[in-house]
Amino acid sequence: MTRVAVVLSGCGVFDGSEIHEAVSVLIHLSRHGASVQCFAPDIAQAHVVNHLEGQPAEGESRNVLVESSRIARGDIKPLSELQAEDFDTVVFPGGFGAAKNLCSFAFDGAGCSVNGDVERVLKGFRAAEKPIGMCCIAPVIAAKVFGTNAGGPGCSVTIGSDADTAKAIEAMGSSHVERPVTEAHTDEANRIVTAPAYMYGDAPVHEVYEGIGRMVERTLELAGAGSPA
Repeated sequence: MTRVAVVLSGCGVFDGSEIHEAVSVLIHLSRHGASVQCFAPDIAQAHVVNHLEGQPAEGESRNVLVESSRIARGDIKPLSELQAEDFDTVVFPGGFGAAKNLCSFAFDGAGCSVNGDVERVLKGFRAAEKPIGMCCIAPVIAAKVFGTNAGGPGCSVTIGSDADTAKAIEAMGSSHVERPVTEAHTDEANRIVTAPAYMYGDAPVHEVYEGIGRMVERTLELAGAGSPA
């Protein structure tokens, strides 16, 4: 049974994990018989967004770990407890929380900073040559952590076809590969598998689900998993 850590960033597309993406990841992992543990940083969200109005909710504050527990049905641990040696692979769903709470890309672009535990986890799995799966905007975190500008080897990822984000990825010292929503991209050298998901904002949810499935399947293949249960 493949042991998979899933890193969440809140609950809701505009300030946390994109729920369709997170659930798609969990369903595909379940169908492949993986053993899953969810994690999230125990920090305050960058801000809270009223999803009905699409605007920041002034004066409100929420905790990333507490909000992520909604998706994990309460079965979640602080990201500080995640160690690469305990798992075979790690998967990061997208949503603006990945770009606001796990790193500051939404605010700072290519000059963003990355949460310390997120960076530690990514470097730990890479050092152990264990695969990393990411979708939607989350691949920019790998582009930053492993980019040549940060002293890394550079990595190749996909966020679909968004020109501005692709340009930022290149500016970090990594590379972007265009892929449609139903496909995934594999950086074989770094063992990083990425899928666009809702970077195609008008994509039908079943196509987002399909692309995430390809990302999950390839990530599990790299981790040595067998066929779906």
